[in-house]
Amino acid sequence: MAGRDVEGVRIETVPGDITLQHVDAIVNAANSSLLGGGGVDGAVHRAGGPEILAACRRLRETRYPRGLPAGDAVATTAGRLPARHVIHAVGPVWSRHDDRTDRLSSAYRRSLEVAGELRAASVAFPAISAGVYGWPIDDAARVAVGTTILTAPRIESIRLVRFVLFSRTALEAFDRALDGVGGSARAGERTRI
Repeated sequence: MAGRDVEGVRIETVPGDITLQHVDAIVNAANSSLLGGGGVDGAVHRAGGPEILAACRRLRETRYPRGLPAGDAVATTAGRLPARHVIHAVGPVWSRHDDRTDRLSSAYRRSLEVAGELRAASVAFPAISAGVYGWPIDDAARVAVGTTILTAPRIESIRLVRFVLFSRTALEAFDRALDGVGGSARAGERTRI
């Protein structure tokens, strides 16, 4: 577990289950259908109950008839979860031949922007795209932490960003990424993602 204060925002890593987090908003690593799936997505829908699926269906019927594109995010109720909101973020599938880093970074940035629209003070993230979408965990952590350090301090309401990692490997990768940028972030330098 690691933590850093960056321009008034606490950024931390913790082991655990994102569905158990008592924060204003959790981020769901959703697929573009918004209708549930495996991994974090399935866990969020199961733990949150039918209210989340109903809200996602309404989004599909109205704003996103073709699904939510990779790199974007949208909020719904959190249903039965301890959080107040779920922000569904669609990360890209990793490709050895096509650099999709900009879309992964955008999924984190858009999630934080949506959190700001909700006036959320605390947000919990999983490792977007690092599960079944195959993104290498060290690079996923670098992009997640770098984007958060650049974005979160610009969102007025946000005071805490927590990365909730299910595996020890993921936790260690995010700890390394956060430790690696800690000094430059405190000094106010721009972190390269």
